[in-house]
Amino acid sequence: QVQLVESGGGLVQAGDSWRLTCAASGRTASSLRMAWLRQAPGKEREFVASVGWNGVNTYYGDPVKGRFSISRDNAKNTVYLQMNSLKPEDTAVYYCAAGAQVGRDFRGSYWGQGTQVTVSS
Repeated sequence: QVQLVESGGGLVQAGDSWRLTCAASGRTASSLRMAWLRQAPGKEREFVASVGWNGVNTYYGDPVKGRFSISRDNAKNTVYLQMNSLKPEDTAVYYCAAGAQVGRDFRGSYWGQGTQVTVSS
């Protein structure tokens, strides 16, 4: 079993940078592919980024390419999402997940509770 807890959500200004953190616990957490997904009100959940167990092999959703960066520190069982040049359309609940990348989709086996990020214009 893997438990995931996100933190770092808040209200930010357009153009700002912000970082989200996901703390993972569980025996196999460091061996799993980790991802961030987000869901805005009235919209379907959207893939943001994922990273392989060794910190390499990253994938990004088209809306965040070049602006967001995912990384992990297995010694701390932590995954980060660095968000730069934030836009109002980045406003969403951001979820941390562990699972598998299937093409452009991520299939999460474990999920955090989510953290709200609101970007004001």
